[in-house]
Amino acid sequence: MLELYAARGPRLFLDENSVFDIGSLIVGGADLSPGRAIPDDGDPRIDHSLEGFLFTCGPDHIRHPEPVESVEGKKYPLHGSFSACPAEVTEFRNGRLSSTARATVMVRLADGGLARLERRWHIDGVTGAVSLNDRVTNAGSKPFAPMLMYHMNLGAKNFDARTQVSGDMVGKVPVSWQFGEGDNYVFCVPAGGEQGHATLRLGPIAGAGGLTLRVDFDTATLPYLQMWRNESRPACVVGIEPASHDWKPRAELAAADAMALLQPGESRDYGLRFAFA
Repeated sequence: MLELYAARGPRLFLDENSVFDIGSLIVGGADLSPGRAIPDDGDPRIDHSLEGFLFTCGPDHIRHPEPVESVEGKKYPLHGSFSACPAEVTEFRNGRLSSTARATVMVRLADGGLARLERRWHIDGVTGAVSLNDRVTNAGSKPFAPMLMYHMNLGAKNFDARTQVSGDMVGKVPVSWQFGEGDNYVFCVPAGGEQGHATLRLGPIAGAGGLTLRVDFDTATLPYLQMWRNESRPACVVGIEPASHDWKPRAELAAADAMALLQPGESRDYGLRFAFA
């Protein structure tokens, strides 16, 4: 992995062997990624990805496997085709005031199509904010329905009773990081927000010196927020997941005309920003 850092902000360890996603993320000397404290989904690609602080779901499917519409007897892989695809690093520069990393990822889709991801990470060394800008292009010869979700996974061992989730999409009153009932729980809600972006906060995080994580994401292409929590041993993880689509089966989304096709040569942009303060 390649380490990206600046004068302020977290240290990111970017995985050039899997979509240039974030493996470890160090804040105040603590690694906030969950590591092996994750559920086993039976897919080594996803186990590897879940260990890190951020991995990318898509670009042709998110969540659990479902049948490929155009290929009889085949299913989309768990969380789509991105995971475990190598990245070609095109820029990598660490600096005190500004650090940038760029990469291109080519991915063969489950239906035989081809997509290209152009990814840019940036750390503002003055504010400590981290920005991710992605462009997904249909590089194949037939259209596909793009779906994308960012999994930001945090090791819950770093939380305590004061840690809360707040944001307009979860209501006027902050909720405990142990939301829902039982040892695991998932919810998905419209992200809302104003001027094209939504904001979520998680904190204070005891393991990070009491800092609070703020996540901002673009709602034009990521109009939903999904969150999950799993404390079924050995798992101890909370996920923040800006998503392109509601938590519904593909057939239901298609019937509601909620899966616009990306034609050959067309692109779609996604992005998020996060900071600890």
